[in-house]
Amino acid sequence: MDFNYSNEQVALRETLQRFISRDYDFERRRELSRSALGYSAEAWSQFAELGFLSLPFPEEFGGLGGNSVDVMLVMEMAGRGLLLEPYLSSVVMGGGLIRDAGSLSLKQQMLPRIGAGEIKVALACHEATGRYDLSRVECSAARHGRGWRVSGQKTVVLDAPSADYFLVSARSSGKSGDEQGISVFLIPRESAGVTLLAYPTQSGGRAADVRLQNVELAADGLIGTAESGLTVVERAADKGAAALCAEAVGIITALNEATLNYLKVRKQFGVPIGKFQALQHRMADMFIAAEQARSMAIFAAVYADSEDVRERRRAVSGAKAYIGQAARLVGQQAVQMHGAMGVVNELIVSHYFKRLTMIDLTLGDVDFHLARFSSLMG
Repeated sequence: MDFNYSNEQVALRETLQRFISRDYDFERRRELSRSALGYSAEAWSQFAELGFLSLPFPEEFGGLGGNSVDVMLVMEMAGRGLLLEPYLSSVVMGGGLIRDAGSLSLKQQMLPRIGAGEIKVALACHEATGRYDLSRVECSAARHGRGWRVSGQKTVVLDAPSADYFLVSARSSGKSGDEQGISVFLIPRESAGVTLLAYPTQSGGRAADVRLQNVELAADGLIGTAESGLTVVERAADKGAAALCAEAVGIITALNEATLNYLKVRKQFGVPIGKFQALQHRMADMFIAAEQARSMAIFAAVYADSEDVRERRRAVSGAKAYIGQAARLVGQQAVQMHGAMGVVNELIVSHYFKRLTMIDLTLGDVDFHLARFSSLMG
């Protein structure tokens, strides 16, 4: 297998790297996190112009025909820059679900608009009683005339405050925990009966709890086949988890660079603290963890597009579990070696650490993915 990046992939990464260096420094990011929108509308438009938003969509729908490795490159740079834009939710998971399971007419209608930055889509698949189990669905869907009526509540819907549409998993038969009986619906934000409780996340992003009260949908509001939607949602979540792995690698790499630079300039007893052997050993452990995490992120990206469900789940869960552990190691060491400065809001190190913590808790933490990986070992 060839692990070298193509010229196009290298150019993709360098383009985003230049944008972050020029237009998205740390102070700009802090300013955006305090704004009402929570991200940069101008940056989102630029991402559309540069092709990042249409990257994973087929060419016949205005996309660039990219794969999960291409998305990995974008997400790694997003991690280094701590980008706040809803790329993961709208393009990777929301747009990816429509690409993989939507009807031809829906793809023609939605994917070009997502790629152009005109609309955003959020995946609403978690509930308060389900934690990371996507089959724990109590949100209900019932036939209503020729269409559907959906009621229930979804929790921690990433980037919901800025979304124009929600992809909602709802149960039309069976009980919570059953793998069958779950369907996926596309619900416009402005639909009667949709209300949001919005809030900022710990890492500076936005999320919301979405309440659905007798929301009426036409027949074409159903995505894919009725009562077989769990596999569709799980695939979108796996692709999202693989993308989060790449984002974490970008943050880990940036944290290592920031910490090494600090060790070179911070002096104690008249010498840079980087001269102390104990700190050199800790720094070496951090760099080893970063390289191993990068290997696991590549592994997850390569298999995220696999049609073999067990193969995909094993690769993604193995990577998410390992990178979660590596992120904790690097994050804690970076904060400790920066001393009290490591936790102040004015230093980017604390923001990197908070984002790594949020990544671990999103789409399954270390314990969840270790358990899932173990169950797939047979």
